[in-house]
Amino acid sequence: MRVLDEDGNQLGLLPTHEALRQAQERGLDLVEVAPMSAPPVCKYLNYGQYKYELQKKEKDSKKRQKVVELKELRCTPKIGEADLLTKIRQAHKFLSAGDRVKFSVKFRGREATHPEIGRAILTRVAEGLADVAQLERAPLLEGRFLSIQLLALPKAKGREPSALSSATLPELTASSPERE
Repeated sequence: MRVLDEDGNQLGLLPTHEALRQAQERGLDLVEVAPMSAPPVCKYLNYGQYKYELQKKEKDSKKRQKVVELKELRCTPKIGEADLLTKIRQAHKFLSAGDRVKFSVKFRGREATHPEIGRAILTRVAEGLADVAQLERAPLLEGRFLSIQLLALPKAKGREPSALSSATLPELTASSPERE
């Protein structure tokens, strides 16, 4: 086998028993670093310290990762104007933090016969968040829920939520059915 010392210098080809003897003399372990090469490559090192450093590097890399969460906001077709604005502001905060947002409209009973009301609400939400989000998934009816997914725009991360009011959002058109 080809043997490397603790500094990475090649010691040449050694028989296995000779490499093990030298490792014991140095007070180190003989670790196979490239088993698939011909001949296999082994290195003298302190295996416990080596494992510790690998764990430390792995832990540091996990610290730097930002896990993107999917936050869900739900409402019904009968949601009031102020409540909808509150939900949009909350979604704005989530998107500014870099999370994805799933906005769902839950239909109960006969409300399911008028999915256009839910689509109108989701359209208002998407338009209200257009400055910080893009539509990741178009409105999709899943059982009793009509939902969209929004993804934060790269430039929107860390931006402060703007003052949202009913004036900044488009009104529901008069052609949409009345809420019951």
